[in-house]
Amino acid sequence: MKAKHQRLTLAVLALLALVGAGLLAAFALQDQASYFYTPSDIVAKKPAAGQAIRLGGMVEEGSIRHDDDGVTVNFIVQDGTERQAVIYTGITPDLFVEGSGVVADGKLTGDGVFVAETLLAKHDENYIPRELEGIDMTGNMVKTGTLVE
Repeated sequence: MKAKHQRLTLAVLALLALVGAGLLAAFALQDQASYFYTPSDIVAKKPAAGQAIRLGGMVEEGSIRHDDDGVTVNFIVQDGTERQAVIYTGITPDLFVEGSGVVADGKLTGDGVFVAETLLAKHDENYIPRELEGIDMTGNMVKTGTLVE
């Protein structure tokens, strides 16, 4: 076999190996993908029960209820037009409050309740940690009328 044919055969085999590796990786990661839904998206195109999805929206005012076990939280996520009931068992993030944004990873049950496995609380661009409230970040670092050194 000529050197030219050997190089061509090697190039074809390398290309086939790369395509095979890509297909294998895509197949392996297929179950790990979770698609982002809002409550309106869930109503419009309901995902299959048990499919891993990511739900995002705002925590409805007055909807947070803690169960007697102390770790299970029931709340409503809404996006302005639709609402979705959510159950989460675990410790909630510090920023998880009514009226704040939330992103939850989990699955929709057959009866339409979203069971969250993880919660991510979101804050807006005006967020200031409690420890820094009242501090003037532009000037001489004045906190409630006293000079902080």
